[in-house]
Parts: sequence; structure tokens; C-alpha cells
Amino acid sequence: MKRVCVPAFDDGPFVVLNVAFCRSGQEIMPVVKPFAGLRPNAKFAQEVIAPPYDVLTTEEARSVAADQPNNFLHVSKPEIDLPADVSPYDTLVYDTGAENLRRLVRRGVLIQDPRECLYLYRMQTAAHAQTGVVATVSVTDYHANRIRRHELTRPDKEDDRVRHMEALNAQTGPVLLVHQHDSGVAERLAGLTRQVPLYEGLRLNDVEHTLWAIEDQAAVDALRAAFNEMPAFYIADGHHRSAAAARVAERRGPEDRNANHFLAVLFPASEVRILDYNRVIKTLNGRTPAGFVDRVARRFTVTEAAGPVRPQRPGEFGMCLAGRWYRLTAPASQLQADDPVARLDVSILSEQVIEPLLGIHDMRRDPHIDFVGGARGLRELECRVDGGDAVAFSMYPTPLSALIQVADAGRVMPPKSTWFEPKLADGLVSHLLGR
Repeated sequence: MKRVCVPAFDDGPFVVLNVAFCRSGQEIMPVVKPFAGLRPNAKFAQEVIAPPYDVLTTEEARSVAADQPNNFLHVSKPEIDLPADVSPYDTLVYDTGAENLRRLVRRGVLIQDPRECLYLYRMQTAAHAQTGVVATVSVTDYHANRIRRHELTRPDKEDDRVRHMEALNAQTGPVLLVHQHDSGVAERLAGLTRQVPLYEGLRLNDVEHTLWAIEDQAAVDALRAAFNEMPAFYIADGHHRSAAAARVAERRGPEDRNANHFLAVLFPASEVRILDYNRVIKTLNGRTPAGFVDRVARRFTVTEAAGPVRPQRPGEFGMCLAGRWYRLTAPASQLQADDPVARLDVSILSEQVIEPLLGIHDMRRDPHIDFVGGARGLRELECRVDGGDAVAFSMYPTPLSALIQVADAGRVMPPKSTWFEPKLADGLVSHLLGR
């Protein structure tokens, strides 16, 4: 680590920063910054934490937050407090979210830490655990592609998050970032998690959430130095939040130094878990079920199955149609494509079935296609088809190595290629903007 003088901003005064050099010798600025988090008072923490705003419908959120005035969904999804005929993009929605946040602060439900620190965050189920670092990360690194993307974003969803951040003057939903495994970081985190946590035993569904504060300056500096040696970080979940944060930073300029970083949790790639992200189609594009199976069989090996099909390897798909399940196997040649996007299962299904046979060419906007996260199980696909949707496809989970290859190549995956599970809790710690 070398200390050098650099301008704070293009035309600002000079400040002293710790600047690292990556293994190639290229100078890189610190990517991770500690912050004074806004978080629940411990006695209210279980009442506050909530599922992410984007995994629940408005009606599901209303049900979860019913008779729970401290639930963070009143902040992250504030349309639940307004009449059903109010658009979720109405200015009143964002104003309501801001007022709900202020109310939780006034009542002492949420408190802000008195000093900047990093946080450790563990999510644990009976079969899985992952521990990461909660920090703010550099918008500059996002623009420079050191924080790498693998998905396109929708302008309307970006706009929604921009308006939410601006109204609240805060970032309330962390971006999930993945980095390559680092044994030094892992050893340091193992030691730090032996400290007394801020909260433990908090539960959302079947997931236990634990949070620690890292206040020791030496520990903070060591983690920042280790992260700064890493050449890249990968957005696993939160493309719209990170894009919105970059827009807010540009809009506010250097006067709001907090806005030049956005809230994130950094996990090692060895610990994150990707589940299947399945497809449900509401049309057979004019074909009968038998006719559709015949057309699919010209492109895949099709075998009727006795029950639900959970694919066991890349290139294998399940298909639920007219009360029956089928196993589809793609030709080996499609899995061996040189292009890292073309050889993805989600690409193969799109290019061989969804586009040519079902007539869906814009999966981001076409109303005939829907996506079902693997946490809901295969029974959800059966229910959807029994309920009137035409056909459903179960997928093999996209490997994390494939996501990294696509991001490193500067490419993007088809929409809804990955479903990370478990999901981060909203309300556990937020990042306030402004000086």
C-alpha cells in the first residue's frame, strides 16, 4: 500500500489516500468504503427486517406487513400503505416511503451508528451458510467495469430506484457482489465473527440473519486493502439498484460524497448459491400440445417422464405441458459453442424453443412469458400450467463460473438467467446519502 496525494475530485483540493496497485502494477483506487449504517434498534430488529422489495408482489407485501408497523416493507414497497388504484410509480408512493423511514427514525426503531465501520453479514439455513462484508463500493469502479455486470436493465425499473433513493435520501437495498475466493479474507472473517454480533437469530422464512459491526480500524484497513487487491467484483443481484445509484451520483455530483458509493454486500464466490430460474409461457403460439411436442422433438431429444423433472446437468431441461412432464436434452454441439453466452442453457432454450416456436422475441417485455425462481419449487410450475398457462420449463442452475465468464467478456446474459438464494434482508442496514 502506498500513500499518494490525488485530487479529491477533478477540480477539488488534494487529499491523502491509500492507493493500492494490483498484481499487474496498475494503480487502482480503494473500492470499499466504511459507512455509518442506519439499522434497527436491537429490540426491534426482528420486526423490521423484510424480504427484498422485488421478490414480492404488492399483494404479497401487504399480507407480510399487515399489522406490522415497523416492517421495512413500508419503506421499500410503500404502495402497500396506499389505495390499490394508486400506481406504484406515483409520486405519492415515494413520498410515503420517505415519511415512513422518517417515522421509524423518530420513534427510535432505526438508529444510525455514530461512526463509520464495515459490517459482517451471515445468512444461514439448515444446509447452507455464507458470510460477507457490508460496505459501500465505488461508483467510479462501477463505471470502469471493475464492478462488472451481466444483465441489461429496464429503464422503468431504473427510474423507480432512482426516485426511491432521491425521495428517501438513502440506499435501502444492498447490491449482492461476488468476488473470487481469498484465503486471507476468509481467515480474517472467521476471526471477526467470533465477536459478539449486533443481532443474531433473526429469521425470515427459513433463513437466519446475523450482523456484526467491524469498528476496529486495523481490521477495517486490512479488509479494504485485501479487497483493493482484487481485480474485479461481479454483480450477482442488484443491477437496477447499482445503475440507479450511478445515476444519482452523477445527478448530485461531488457535493454529495456519500452518493459516490453505493450499498453492497461482498461474498466469496465459493459460498454463494444459484438456484434454477424457470420459465412459464402463456401461449403455444397456435399449436396443440401434441403438435408442440413434435416440433420440440425436432430440436431436442424428448423423453416423457413419470413426474416432475429437475435437470441434473447443463443442456437438460424439464417441460410441463398438458399435465405431463418431459425431459429435453440438447445436442452436445450446442453446449460446446465458443461464445460464452450462446452455450448457456437459458440461451439454448430461447434460441431453440422460446423464440422460433413460441414467438417470444423480447423476454424483458413480452407479457406471454414469466419467470419463477427455484425457491418456489417445481410444484409451482405444475400449478401455473394447471391454472391455464400453456407450458413451463424447469432449468439447470446457471453456474457461477459461466456468469463470471460472460461478465469478463463484457457480454450480457438473457433476462432472468440466475436466481441467487438465500435473498438478502432489507432493512438490516441502510446507507444514508448527503454529506
